[in-house]
Amino acid sequence: MIEEGSKRSKAMVEKRQLFMEMRAQNFDVIRLSTYRTACKLRFVQKRCNLHLVDVWNMIEAFRDNGLNTLDHNAEINVSRLETILSSIYYQLNKRLPTTHQINVEQSIGLLLNFMVAMYDSEGHGKLTVFSMKAMLATMCGGKIVDKLRYNFSQISDSNGVMIFAKFDQFLREVLKLPTAVFEGPSFGYTDHSVRTCFPQQKKILLNTFLDILMADPPPQCLVWLPLMHRLANVENVFHPVECSYCRSESMMGFRYRCQQCHGYQLCQSCFWRGHANGPHSNQHQMKEHSSWKSPAKKLSHAISKSLGCVPMGEAPHPLFPEQAERPQETHTHNVQPKSAAHNMNDTLIMSTGASASTHRIFISPSRLDEEHRLIARYAARLAAEAGNSTQQCPPTDLSFNFDANKQQRQLIAELEHKNREILQEIQRLRLEHEQASQPTPEKAQQNPTLLAELRLLRHRKDELERRMSALQESRRELMVQLEGLMRLLKVPPHQTHHSGGSPHSSPSHGAGCSMPMPIRSTSAGSTPTHTPQDCLAGVGGDVLEAFAQENDLAPSLGVPRNLRNDLLVAADSITNTMSSLVKELHSGQSPASSVNLHVLPSWWVGRVPT
Repeated sequence: MIEEGSKRSKAMVEKRQLFMEMRAQNFDVIRLSTYRTACKLRFVQKRCNLHLVDVWNMIEAFRDNGLNTLDHNAEINVSRLETILSSIYYQLNKRLPTTHQINVEQSIGLLLNFMVAMYDSEGHGKLTVFSMKAMLATMCGGKIVDKLRYNFSQISDSNGVMIFAKFDQFLREVLKLPTAVFEGPSFGYTDHSVRTCFPQQKKILLNTFLDILMADPPPQCLVWLPLMHRLANVENVFHPVECSYCRSESMMGFRYRCQQCHGYQLCQSCFWRGHANGPHSNQHQMKEHSSWKSPAKKLSHAISKSLGCVPMGEAPHPLFPEQAERPQETHTHNVQPKSAAHNMNDTLIMSTGASASTHRIFISPSRLDEEHRLIARYAARLAAEAGNSTQQCPPTDLSFNFDANKQQRQLIAELEHKNREILQEIQRLRLEHEQASQPTPEKAQQNPTLLAELRLLRHRKDELERRMSALQESRRELMVQLEGLMRLLKVPPHQTHHSGGSPHSSPSHGAGCSMPMPIRSTSAGSTPTHTPQDCLAGVGGDVLEAFAQENDLAPSLGVPRNLRNDLLVAADSITNTMSSLVKELHSGQSPASSVNLHVLPSWWVGRVPT
C-alpha cells in the first residue's frame, strides 16, 4: 500500500510538472484558439521527445509489441503501456548519435502520465488499443499525409472504403488531445463532428479522405492538426524583414502580411497576441507566409507564372491507388529486418517515398515532389473531365467512367514507379562515371600513353644535354685555336728565324724591336691602343678584322661582336704572359741558362734564342 501511494504521488508530480511547464510558456495569451491549441500540442510533443520518433518507426514499434494482433477495443493496462513506451524510446536512442541522447526515463514518465490523464480520467488503469494507436500516430513526428494514411488503414474495410463508425471513434480519441491541453470548448467532440467532415459523401476512399482532411481550410474540428505540422516546419525559418509593431529587425517562424495596408508585416508573436498600430486593424485580412523569397525570386516566379511555366495551384498530396490498403503493421510481404518497410505493402512502397528505409535511395526529393505534383494535377484534370462527362452521359455509363478513372490512376502509379527506377539508374551511372573519371597515381602509373610521353621527354632532355656539351667543347677548342693564333701574332718575324746570339743580346734585341705592349682595357669590347700593322702581316680572316686599328672597321666588315670580344680577351691574357716573360729575361739575376723553361708557355719553347 505504501509503495502504491508513493507511485501515485510520483505520477501526480510528473503530471503536474508537464502542465506547469506548459503554463510557464504563457500560451494563453494567444488570442486565436487554433494557434493556441497547436502551440500547446507542439510543446507536449517536443517535451516528450515524440517529434524525434518518425511515424514509420512508431508503426514498427506497434508491430514489434504485438499490437497488430489485438482488437481495437482490447484494453491494455498501464504497465503494458509503459513497456511499449520504453521500447519506443530505447529504440530511438539507438538511432540517435551519442551526443543527442535523450533522457528515456523522464520521457516515459511524462508521456505515460499525459496519456493516462487524457484517456483514463476515471482511474481504471486501462486504455484501449485504438486509443493508444490514434494518440501516438498523431503526436509522433513525420509527414501528416503518412499519419492520415495509417489512420485511414485502421478505420477502413477490406475494400478500402472508410467505415463511418470507426471514423467517429477516431475523432473521439483524437479530439481528446485538445481537451487534455484545456482547449476542449473550442475543439471538443460533438455528435455532428463526422457529418461536418463529410457532409455529402457516402463512400469515402483514401484520396477523398486525404483531400478533405488536408484541404485549405480543413474541417473545423481538426483545423489544429495541419497547423501543428506547419509550426514544426517553420520553427527555424528566417525572414529578414522588420516587424511593423515590435520593430524587430528579423523574424523567425511565421510571417504575416496585411492584404490592405501596404508593406505592413507582423511577426508571429505580435500577430498571435493581436497587436496592431497605425492604420492597421485586427479585422484586416492577413496572409501567412512560411518562407522568405527575395524580390529577385519573386520577380522570376511572377514572370514564369505569367508565361505558364509554373502551375497555378499545387495538389495537397499525391494521388494513391484506390485499392484497399491493409493496416501497415499487419502486412509482412517483402519483409526486411529492422526496417520501417515491414509495415508497407508493395503499392505503398511504389506510391510514396515516406518510408525511412526507401526515402534515402531517392535522388533529388524536390525534383520528385515536383513530378508528383505535376502527375497529381494531371490526374485531377482527368478526374474533372471524367466528372463532366459523367454528368452528360446516361446513368448506365457511370460504372464505365469509374473504371476508366481507376485505370488511369493505376497507370499513373505505374509511370511514377518506372520514373523512380530510371532516375535511380541515372544517379548510379553518374556516380560510376565520376568515380571512373577521377585520376589516381596508380592509374597514371598504369597508363602506357603517359609512360611513353615521360620516356620521350627524358630522351629529349638527354639529347639537349649532349648538344650543350658538344657546343661547349667546340667553343673550348675554338678558344685554344685562337690562343695559338694570338701567340703567332705576338712573335716578331726575325725572331722566329733567329738561330744565334748570346743570352743577353736576345732580350735587348727583343726590346729594341718595339714589341707591342697593349694597355689592358677595362671593357672586353674595347680595341688595343697600339697594334703595329707589321705584327699582323701574313694573318688574314676574322683575326685581322678583329684587331683593325679603326674602331668602326669591324662592324663594317660584318665581324660578329662576340668573336671580336673573345679575341680581345685572349690577346690581353697573352700580352700579360709575355710581359712577365720579358721581365724575367731582363732581370739579369741569373744567367740565361738558369731560366726554367718549364715555366714558359709550350709555344715559346724553341723560339727564344739560346
